[in-house]
Amino acid sequence: MKITTKKNDLLKGLTLVQGVVEKKKTLPILSNVLLETDKETSQLILTATDLEIGIKTHIKAEIISDGKITISAKKLYEIVKELADAEITLKVKENNWVEIINGKAKFNIVGLSSEEFPLITDKQTDNNLSIDGITLKNIIDKTFYAISNDESKFNLNGIYLHSESIDNKNYIKFVSTDGHRLSLMQIESDTKILDQKGVIFPKKGLAELRKIIDQENQDIKISILDNNAVINIKETTLVMRLIDGDFPDYKRVIPEMSDNYCQINGEILLHTLRRISLLANEKSKGINIEFLQNEINVTSSNPEYGDASETIKTIYEGNNVKIGFNSKYLIDVISNVVDKDIRIYIKDNMSPCLILPEDTNNYLAVIMPMRI
Repeated sequence: MKITTKKNDLLKGLTLVQGVVEKKKTLPILSNVLLETDKETSQLILTATDLEIGIKTHIKAEIISDGKITISAKKLYEIVKELADAEITLKVKENNWVEIINGKAKFNIVGLSSEEFPLITDKQTDNNLSIDGITLKNIIDKTFYAISNDESKFNLNGIYLHSESIDNKNYIKFVSTDGHRLSLMQIESDTKILDQKGVIFPKKGLAELRKIIDQENQDIKISILDNNAVINIKETTLVMRLIDGDFPDYKRVIPEMSDNYCQINGEILLHTLRRISLLANEKSKGINIEFLQNEINVTSSNPEYGDASETIKTIYEGNNVKIGFNSKYLIDVISNVVDKDIRIYIKDNMSPCLILPEDTNNYLAVIMPMRI
């Protein structure tokens, strides 16, 4: 195999595969990137996988001779990153050694045969969800924070997608929860790729998808094939194994809109929470919010450092209520409700709170109170 390509094209492809490559080196070949030629399209195909997630991306190249080889993804990335902004030649030599030439710089690095490299599917069904990159990026950003990191709760280690018909319209719902917070976004879509049971996309796969969207802000097609999600974005395909588990009945957690609600500027509240949380208990991160007529009072106390309080003018309907929250969890929620005004619905100091943007019905968040 011998090819030439531009440095920036190769670097872009190698950057995309870095997050997928297996870091633990349980199988040495999973630390490598597979390079293979496609002479018909004059492309070099880069593939990486950790057996749970796979990525395949195409870059332009002049194919002098066909072939394929695997090379350490990390070492090749480090080398290419430091090369001059000029043409790069890759040539496979005897015993799987790979020669890299860039101007007067020459590297010889050891490779591994491609025979043991796992295959990843890049097939796509005719029935898929088509979504633009900006929308999907927004969905991931608004739901990612509530994904559970507790590996024993594996069915909460991702974002749950399912379809639901409301008022003769079909929606795809994206839901995440860690038991303390819940985030839900929905988009209108006529796709039939999901049933009511739905599927769970894993957190790591979503993180890699987010990186690809940053580089390739294009229309995206998502297919469900057996127990995998196949996602096509321009010249890149991401495949992730879906989480094998049942997502809990999240609708039981979402409270009704109560008579007690606060309408407030989300940005003002966010900055107040960040200030007051500086003196919250470092272990519990607890703060209190007292909802009063036309204002809320946010307080924190730490025996080691002192206490803090701040009052914010607001519109409030209902009975006076004082509720404790984990400040980190609440800040995560409020920072993802980016609209100018939000509504917070409160039943009492023991019940979950519902948080809604003022000007859209496509997003909601729920946060559980805590005892302080």
